[in-house]
Amino acid sequence: MSEPVLAVRDVVVKARLDGGARTLIDGVSLDLARGEILGLVGESGSGKSLLCRSLVRLMPSSLLNIESGSIRLEGRELTEISDAEMLEVRGSEIGMIFQNPTSHLDPVMRIGDQIAEGIRYHQGVKAREARAAATEILAQVGFPDPIRQYDSYPHEFSGGMRQRAMIGVALSCNPKILIADEPTTALDVTIQAQILRLLIDIRDKRGLSIILITHDLGIVAQTCDRVAVMRGGRLLEQGPKRTILGQPENPYTIELIRSHPSLPDETAVTEPVRPDMAAGPLLEIDDLHVRFKVGGGLFKGSDAKTVSAVSGVSLQVMPGETIGIVGESGSGKSTLARAILGLTPISSGHVTFDGVDLTQHKSAGLTRLRRETAMVFQDPFNALNPRLTIGQTLAEVLKVQGKVARADIPARIGELLDLVGLEREFASRKPRSMSGGQCQRAGIARALAVDPKLIIADECVAALDVTIQAQIVDLFRELTRRMNLTLIFIAHDLAIVRNLCERTVVMYRGEIVEEGRSQEIFSHPKHPYTAALIAAIPDIDPDRPLHGERDAAPAGQTQSAKRMR
Repeated sequence: MSEPVLAVRDVVVKARLDGGARTLIDGVSLDLARGEILGLVGESGSGKSLLCRSLVRLMPSSLLNIESGSIRLEGRELTEISDAEMLEVRGSEIGMIFQNPTSHLDPVMRIGDQIAEGIRYHQGVKAREARAAATEILAQVGFPDPIRQYDSYPHEFSGGMRQRAMIGVALSCNPKILIADEPTTALDVTIQAQILRLLIDIRDKRGLSIILITHDLGIVAQTCDRVAVMRGGRLLEQGPKRTILGQPENPYTIELIRSHPSLPDETAVTEPVRPDMAAGPLLEIDDLHVRFKVGGGLFKGSDAKTVSAVSGVSLQVMPGETIGIVGESGSGKSTLARAILGLTPISSGHVTFDGVDLTQHKSAGLTRLRRETAMVFQDPFNALNPRLTIGQTLAEVLKVQGKVARADIPARIGELLDLVGLEREFASRKPRSMSGGQCQRAGIARALAVDPKLIIADECVAALDVTIQAQIVDLFRELTRRMNLTLIFIAHDLAIVRNLCERTVVMYRGEIVEEGRSQEIFSHPKHPYTAALIAAIPDIDPDRPLHGERDAAPAGQTQSAKRMR
């Protein structure tokens, strides 16, 4: 057997705290062969990301340190080289794609320039050649108009597009090893498949070795050659993917496999009780349009284009109903949600909430909206104020709403924490001391503090591992049942929508292309785009080809989308 490109032996990482040292990575050993894709799986807090950060000495805190062990890159001991030498290794030898692109893209630097910067630094080419190479990479990772979008800034893109840009930045350095830390977490299933196909193609063309950190065993089954399972900083088992997925030995691995979300059998799902249609819609959207101007300059006469983010959407939501809205990044799901809540200006059309037309009675309507609706956001960490404890965050909402007497606020905080399954001691905790799932539960508690009639959950489980996803979905199911909440659940994970939502709405390029009862939509999709979304759901069967592998669509466009034009 040839020597591995990366050999990790007995690595121990400890945190030096006031009360002593705490072991975070406990004697991990693994190999990465040339041209191999290794799937590193485990729940949040298992040590996957910390282990990979240790490989390039990018510790999240100065209190953390590699205490012992060996990390050899093509025979070179990385634990012994200087910081200056490690700076050269990062990027050119080992590249890294981070989970949250918002935190790792420069907000005041054009997307194309961020990719070209790595090309110029590591490949020593001139500005013009670097721009051409960066434009080509933008096209490879799925930007539909790379020449124009080269000069755009991160805030002008959706989360999925920012993640593609992050992947482009990592690829620009042409590394030997690519560490991909949950690179497709924020992406819908079809774009996820394209990005994974891209990583496989790059591996095949360049002989690139990849460590793919993920909580989705469907991705592992269809992408990786070998699997390593971590929990509590330890490596529980590793081996070829067929062995691990087909004959797992560790009880934790067995639990992960059982937790993998998949489309259930029609007979296995209990449909929620249908709301009383005689009550009239709680929310009514009629021919809604949201348009944005892009391009142009500061002066009149400058060329500017208008882009329709939402185009003629009409929808009724009944009290107590749970509706799932699905579609690719850029389909208009989040823009629709923000328009409903008055956070994005409406170009034309009507939004009526509980009988009040928000376009005709804007001030009164928005006041009512903000007292009776709430939103749960995608990123549980960035959605909470890091300076406030969870109790202070909830108290702030309760004070502003004025529905609870000040003397009763502490008791109400305890009730809210009980509702979302958090111990009451979390009232004194800050977000940085909590896991992603705990932060998301706190975000749901904040939404419930409004005592809302309607909650809009925008990709609220996208960043969570499968076991925590299942817990949050069960929590929403219980809350809607107990409190008669109306829920609009925006997601790119169709299996979760099928399990949770009574009705499903499918959006594509700002329009609703199909809607109906979830059981009917998923069993008998009428629109080719819906069928393509369902077909792209990652399957845990390692022998099933990656979606689009045989008949791949151009980046950013499914085959069904091409037929629609």
